[in-house]
This record gives sequence, C-alpha cells and structure tokens, in this order.
Amino acid sequence: MSILYIVSTPIGNLGDVTHRALDVLREADRVLAEDTRRTAVLLRHYGIETPLVSAHEHNEAARAGQVVDWLDAGETLALVSDAGTPILSDPGERIVRRVLDAGHTVVPVPGASALLAALVGSGLPAVPFTFYGFVPRARGERDALFQELATLPHTAVLYESPARLQRLLLDLKTHCGGERPVVVARELTKLHETFVRGTLAEAVAYYEESGEPKGEVVVVLGGATRAEASPEDVAKLARRLLEAGGRPSAVAREVAQRTGLSRNDAYAITLAQAAEQEEGTE
Repeated sequence: MSILYIVSTPIGNLGDVTHRALDVLREADRVLAEDTRRTAVLLRHYGIETPLVSAHEHNEAARAGQVVDWLDAGETLALVSDAGTPILSDPGERIVRRVLDAGHTVVPVPGASALLAALVGSGLPAVPFTFYGFVPRARGERDALFQELATLPHTAVLYESPARLQRLLLDLKTHCGGERPVVVARELTKLHETFVRGTLAEAVAYYEESGEPKGEVVVVLGGATRAEASPEDVAKLARRLLEAGGRPSAVAREVAQRTGLSRNDAYAITLAQAAEQEEGTE
C-alpha cells in the first residue's frame, strides 16, 4: 500500500528522533525535504541513504502532483521539514491535501515540536492554548493579531525571527500591557537553550540591554485577565467579530468567554457596536 508519512525530525539535538522515524526514513523510496541540505545532515548522521527530493513553499504546488504520481506507482514517501513537525508553519499542507484527495493514505510519525517544547517549558497554562505561527509583517495583519491577543484569555504561542523579536515584544507591550506574562524560548534542545520569563515590560528591558538574540525563537504569551481587557479592547473585539458576520448573541458569548465579562455586559457592548455599525450604513 502506498503511504505518505509525515515525519517529525529534531529541532536542534539530533538525538531527539524516534526509532520509528528513523525506520520510516530508511525504508521510504524518497524523502521529501524542505531543504535537502539540512535533512542530509540528519540522514548522514544515522547512515540513511534514501534519496532526497525538495518540497518547499516555492515548488510545493507543482511537487504535489508528482508526489501523487509516485504514490500511484506504489512508492512509499516520507515528508519532513527542516526541523520539528511538518506543516506547523512549514510547507506540506498542499501536498497532504492533494494526496488525500487522490485516495492515498497519510500517516503521521510524531516527534519533536518547537511550539510544544516551548509551551510545556514555559510554566504558563498549557490548556487551552492557541498557536499563531509566524507573526505577520503587514501592518493590517499585525494590528488584527495584536487586537485579538489583547483580549485572548488563554496562552498563545508565536514564532518570530531573532531580528524582529524586539519589535514584537514592543508591539505586544503596547497592545497587551506591560504586566502581561511572557516567556521567550531560544535555541530549544541545543547547548545554549534559554528561557527568559517575566512580564512584557521586563522582556522588553531585558532585550534592550542584551541586544538581538541568536538562534530560533518561540514566544509564549500568557492569557489576558479581565482587568487587562480595557473597554476599548472589548469594543474592538465585538466590532471585529460583528464585521466578520457574527450574530450579536454569538458575538456576545465569544466576548464574554475571551474577556471574563458577564454575558449581560458583553451583550450590552455588542448591541452598542451593532447599533454603531447600522448607523454607519445609513
């Protein structure tokens, strides 16, 4: 039976790979890799000689059809990213969807994940949490994200490059307040693994003094409390949910859940925002 395996690989320490993952990589006909040079290091380390084929964001759409052809021919394939679990902020989603649409089997081989390592090591509440992937660069998308985070009642996990970390922390401090808890995890599973824990104000001060960090970064942001959700933030949240097509009752329920407001207070704010929208369209 033709199978596409989704294989998790180490995020830094080459020892963080499962026996099952190595068996799959060794027995597959081809390994689809985000960067064949980086995956080659892992394969060489374990004496695996399976052919490597590139599958990255620039060729994924075209590669998906070829993957289906290989599976149609009876091959077994393994999909990996540069590090960690594929598809989580890495290429592969279009390939998996195309393979499933073609009627083939997709099997996950779980293992290392930077977002989970950062989350469980952060000391912040792990359930529930929301993973946002890489922080967008476009101003409109960033503002929408920060407005959501300002009232999010549970933990959020974000990816960011070291060069943009300080800007992210400043933006989070502006929108979420300086007392919001945050953890910056760096170089996870590597020799210089570091967790910087504190408030957003403390994290901003820390990196202003220490400068731009080196290595991969994961930011874990604690949830907002009711006191942190200003009236303006609550109104913005209700307005955004209404603009997205939400019914007032459903929007009020979501606002109450995210901010800790009573259902009655949330409903009153939602109705006020709905009335403003109606006035604006007249």
